[in-house]
Amino acid sequence: MVPHPAPATPPPAAAAAPGKQPFDIDEVFARLRAATAALPPAAMFDLRDRGHGSPFEQLVAALVSARTRDETTIPVCLRLFARARTPAAMAALDEAEIARLLDGATFPEPKARDIRDLSRRIATEHGGEVPGTAEGLMAFRGVGPKIAALTLGVGFGRAAISVDIHVHRIVNRWGYVAARTPERTQEALARTLPRRYWIEINERLVPFGKRVCTGERPRCSTCPLLSLCRQVGVTAQR
Repeated sequence: MVPHPAPATPPPAAAAAPGKQPFDIDEVFARLRAATAALPPAAMFDLRDRGHGSPFEQLVAALVSARTRDETTIPVCLRLFARARTPAAMAALDEAEIARLLDGATFPEPKARDIRDLSRRIATEHGGEVPGTAEGLMAFRGVGPKIAALTLGVGFGRAAISVDIHVHRIVNRWGYVAARTPERTQEALARTLPRRYWIEINERLVPFGKRVCTGERPRCSTCPLLSLCRQVGVTAQR
């Protein structure tokens, strides 16, 4: 998705609610950083910090991560990158070998096909350089908006919002946006979230969503954001 500039005016959630503090996105991120400092990082950021932060490795890892838990994605990607870390090296592997290396991830055969195909195309059609636009990335089979945004944000360091189920759930629960689908949430965040947080929102909300603001029975009683969160749709909590 093509990024949109964030507006100067705050979103509607900034208004005070009964018993709540005004919603301050800078305060939210300050609290999120403290709350997630000791938690296992999201897979793409973990791999980046392990030395696998190139655009190609981030593109491949994001594709592997689709519908796969981070706890599986990380060791699978480490095994895959031990064999190939560049488009040319990956394209030199056959699909069956890539699929074996992807064992444990969901849909290893289709992902092996897509990884080998995009590796070959990057090597032969793009001079070995990963396209640096959402449109260029989504021209590859298997690459959608979330994967493209992760690649741009983590691999290229370019402002891009990646919305997974955790980001979608939490920002709507905050009352920061009101959107029914992750795609609509991404569009709403592009209009409301300051650009300085576009990459970081995924980095913070994935671990936060797994361990604090969970889908079922979120831990509201001990949540550091309770005084700011509007708790939209929360009917049961801990």
